[in-house]
This record gives sequence, C-alpha cells and structure tokens, in this order.
Amino acid sequence: MFSVKVLASAALALGITMASASAQVVVSSKIDTEGGVLGNIIQLVLNANDIKTTDRIQLGGTPVVRKAITAGEIDIYPEYTGNAAFFFEKADDPAWKDAAKAYETAKKLDYDANKIVWLSPAPANNTWAIALRKEVADTNKLATLSDFGKYVAGGGQVVLAASAEFVNSAAALPAFQTTYGFKLKPEQLITLSGGDTAATIAAAANQTSGANAAMVYGTDGGIAPSGLVVLEDDKGVQPVYQPAPIIRESVLKEHPEIETLLKPVFAKLDL
Repeated sequence: MFSVKVLASAALALGITMASASAQVVVSSKIDTEGGVLGNIIQLVLNANDIKTTDRIQLGGTPVVRKAITAGEIDIYPEYTGNAAFFFEKADDPAWKDAAKAYETAKKLDYDANKIVWLSPAPANNTWAIALRKEVADTNKLATLSDFGKYVAGGGQVVLAASAEFVNSAAALPAFQTTYGFKLKPEQLITLSGGDTAATIAAAANQTSGANAAMVYGTDGGIAPSGLVVLEDDKGVQPVYQPAPIIRESVLKEHPEIETLLKPVFAKLDL
C-alpha cells in the first residue's frame, strides 16, 4: 500500500498537471475540411510560439462549436463574419454584404454580448454557393441563380448534394429558394453529414444517386477540376464570409501575443 506521503506527492503532481492542462489554449474548429485546416493553422502557429494548446479541432457543426465557445469549453476557433448575422438575428442588416462593415459589426456584437474577440480576418470570402455539372449548365444556359431558379421552377432535373446545415440554415438554401423562387423537393436533396464540400463536390462529379449539383464554398479549389461551375449569386443573397479567429477575451488577456501572431498568417489566406 502506498504511504500517505507518496499519495500526497502524487496528488500534488496531479494537481500541477491539471493546472497546466487548464492553462492550455483549447483550439477548436468546425467539422468541415476547411474548418479543420484553419483550426490546424491556428494550433500550429500557437505551438510554434510556445503557447501550449489542447486539440478539439473538427468538434462539430456551427451550433456545436458556437455553444462550446460561449460556454467556455473551447477558447479559440475560426468563424466566418457573415455567420454573426444569424447568431444575433440581424440578417436584414445591409452591413453583412460589405466586408469591412460585416467584420466590425460581428466584432462589436460578439464582444458586447459574450466578451468574444474577433481577430483580423482573412481577405478570402468563403460564401456559400451552388455549383452545377458543367454540361447541365451549358446545355440549359444556366449561369446565374436566377437562371437556376427558373429552371428548377419549370421542372428542370436537379439533385443537389449538400450538408444538413446548408439545407436547414436560414442563411443558406432557404435564403436562395426564397430569393430566386424555387423549391427543391426532398427527393431532390442528398443530405450529407458534416459540412464537407469535398464530399458534396465528389457526389456531383460522380453523379452519386443522381446528383448533378453541389453545395460549395467560394474558396473551394476542387470545383473546376471536378467539372462543376458555380452559379452567380446575381441578387446578392449571401453575406460576406471572411474567416477570422475568434477568441475568448479572458484567454486573449493571458496571451495577448496571439493577435499579433495570427494576423499576418490570416492575411495571406486569399484566392
């Protein structure tokens, strides 16, 4: 049997270990591929500068990660400026269509409500979009979402591969359908788990279950090589979605250098 002294020493050591772990910056991200990449970038930068981290990258969809940071379960993750329009139920504000205004609005709202700080965003705009197989677009002369809306409403054959978030979020497919006057039936939707556009692009490229359209992000590099074309959002439905690290203020106060370290890295993320 261990002596009281040994147990006390072990308890003390465990306490030190736990204190050390609790002081680590908990880095997270959404479950999709781009979210994972951005989360890993944040973690690599912090680790390279002797800031200890805990990995909770690709934790889940937007609601999961958002709940985690507001509850203090995670400390930092990459978010998109346009999503703040829906976090705070201010989707009708025209500021979200302007990159600078969208960032400043998101920054103020989240800080005032949650003491979450939005750090400098990347210049890339990762807005949601719909892409079609090129032969479908060419044959039917579909270049814009207005064209697409008329095509679908007129009985055009479309099967869209998308994430559950894209299908259900008021900011995504429902917004496109309302603005462009079309409605996809359940049998015209292939809903994939997570938000991975690599999977939706592959489904349309390979015509999986008849898919000929895909949910994509504006920053996806696999669209053209997969034989897809993005339909122009000619009525400007989508807000600007610039990725930015967001961090709890208390953690930033402990590690103020994080802002300076991440700013030049995210500044290089462009198309």
